[in-house]
This record gives sequence, C-alpha cells and structure tokens, in this order.
Amino acid sequence: MHALPALIVIWAVLTGMFLALLAYNGTITRYEENQLFLENVNPREQQRQTVIMRRVNTVLPYIRALGGLSAIMTVVIIGIYTWDAWQRIQGPMQ
Repeated sequence: MHALPALIVIWAVLTGMFLALLAYNGTITRYEENQLFLENVNPREQQRQTVIMRRVNTVLPYIRALGGLSAIMTVVIIGIYTWDAWQRIQGPMQ
C-alpha cells in the first residue's frame, strides 16, 4: 500500500500533461476549417491550414500516448485500492 501515493502522483502528472496537450490542441484547431482547396485561388489560406494540420499531427501521438497511460494508471490505481480493501475486509474474518 506504500506505492499507492506515488502512483497517484504519477497519475496526476500524466493526466495533467494529457489535459494540457488537449487544451493546446484545442487552441490550435480553433481556427482550422474543413475546406478542400481544389484550385490555387487562395494559397495563403491553404498554407495556413497546412501549418495547422502539421501542428495537430505533431501533437496527436503524444495525446494518444498520454491518454492511454493515464487510463492504464487509473485502472492500476483502482485495482490496487480494491485489492487492498478486499484484503482488509477478509483479514478479520479469518
């Protein structure tokens, strides 16, 4: 049970970084528009959208990794807490 506080701190850091990246991704995509540029009429707008998509594609793997790690840590912490509670409940009965 001594590992649980350390795991909670690690979980909090991972989840905080995950939420920060989600917020950053939200600010990047705020001005992104779903457009298909068929002609080279507005190259400046097309370049702007390309830069936005490049930034999103750069951040996306980190968002997925941190989200997955945060979810795994959540399951591990709940599992350890449940196991410890079960052991404490079963202890006095034996």
